[in-house]
Amino acid sequence: MSDPGKHVADAVRTGTVIEAAAGDRSIGQLVAAATAEMSALVHDEIALAKAEIRQDVKRGVMGGAAGTIAAVLALFSLPVLSFAAAYGIHNLGLGLAWSFLIVGGAFLILAALLAGLALLKFKKVKPPEKSIASAKETAAVLQNVKPHPRQVREGTKSVARSSA
Repeated sequence: MSDPGKHVADAVRTGTVIEAAAGDRSIGQLVAAATAEMSALVHDEIALAKAEIRQDVKRGVMGGAAGTIAAVLALFSLPVLSFAAAYGIHNLGLGLAWSFLIVGGAFLILAALLAGLALLKFKKVKPPEKSIASAKETAAVLQNVKPHPRQVREGTKSVARSSA
């Protein structure tokens, strides 16, 4: 015996039209068909969500890998660019030692500027005041809550509750 709910769900999934009149089926069959259709719809929605999440995760992994490789290559290029800058300054007529000192000093000035910016940003970080207030309010409410006393029936032992 075939399941009418499965038949209806398959018809809905494939897009075919069912020609049966509603009067030909009982209430139980209609409910079973509706339940099967809803179940199939939920399963299809879950499958779609999984597929979208997989695709987004793959894109995120690829983006993260590309960003990491770019950062490593940029880090490896710093010594080469530093030498190029120092030798470029040396070609302008300054001594080689002074050229390297200028490039090193420029890096130290840039580092100091970035450290100052970081310090300014860290000073603006504040504790989550709303969350702390909400937690304190919840704790205050819970401190005033007392457990409901249990009715002890005759012939049963009472169980001690911990207050912790």
